[in-house]
Amino acid sequence: MDSRQLRQFLNLADALHFGKASEASHVSPSALSRSIQQLEAEVGVALFTRDNRSVALTHEGKMFLPWAREALTQWDAIRNTLMAEADELHGEVSMYCSVTASYSFLFEILSAFRRDHPRIEIKLHTGDPELAIARVLAGEEDIAIGARPDVLPNGLAFRPITTSPLLFIASKDHPRPVGKNWAATPMILSESGLARSRVDAWFRARGVQPSIYAQVAGNEAIVSMVSLGFGVGVVPRIVLDNSPLAGNIRVLDIRPKLKAYEVGLFALNRKLRSPVINAFWSQLQ
Repeated sequence: MDSRQLRQFLNLADALHFGKASEASHVSPSALSRSIQQLEAEVGVALFTRDNRSVALTHEGKMFLPWAREALTQWDAIRNTLMAEADELHGEVSMYCSVTASYSFLFEILSAFRRDHPRIEIKLHTGDPELAIARVLAGEEDIAIGARPDVLPNGLAFRPITTSPLLFIASKDHPRPVGKNWAATPMILSESGLARSRVDAWFRARGVQPSIYAQVAGNEAIVSMVSLGFGVGVVPRIVLDNSPLAGNIRVLDIRPKLKAYEVGLFALNRKLRSPVINAFWSQLQ
């Protein structure tokens, strides 16, 4: 089976949009459509349903998706192993992280990596850091940057980059008493994820039912709402330090402190057999 067609299938399965998938595949939308049709003819079933407005995976397409990801992983591994024997690595690494992580860590990591492996392409996707582990486990990304959970899922490798304290923050311009009456203090918290679970545990240990003003996705949004005086938030220090609104924020000296974030790289153990992915992984000493 043509590995090029499998990559194009994965691009379309991820984007569910012919225009975006064709850009990622470096082909025209019509060429991508022909390639998908050829692949469907080879497997004998329709992998997508499509009309003028939408694209969706069929039931068979969803069954084919994990096989396609694994097949390409194995193909890349053997191809890059052979190239490594010839002292040459090239290919691509798919990576996911938050915007904050992209300019906090990636410049230094990628500068060294590009110098040592100029023929390896990095495909970077950014978004909510709470999705980092899920995207790696689903095979959507080779590597992701995120916070280490208390229990690491089976088959997942972690390599630490730094530790970031988890802070209670409030607005400098809208001072209000904090800490004496938590039940009356409006809180701006993450919808879910590690920070939310640690805040919830912190309040439970004190027998407090917090007054939640807003639940948002993304730590940057928490900083924005807190700077406007809407309430008290909880974010990792790395987010606050890189926020353009940091000057409007005061860090609250709340005791006991929340457990700090351990930030680092995630990858599936089996994917580290790929010389290309392992080359990036080994960049962190």
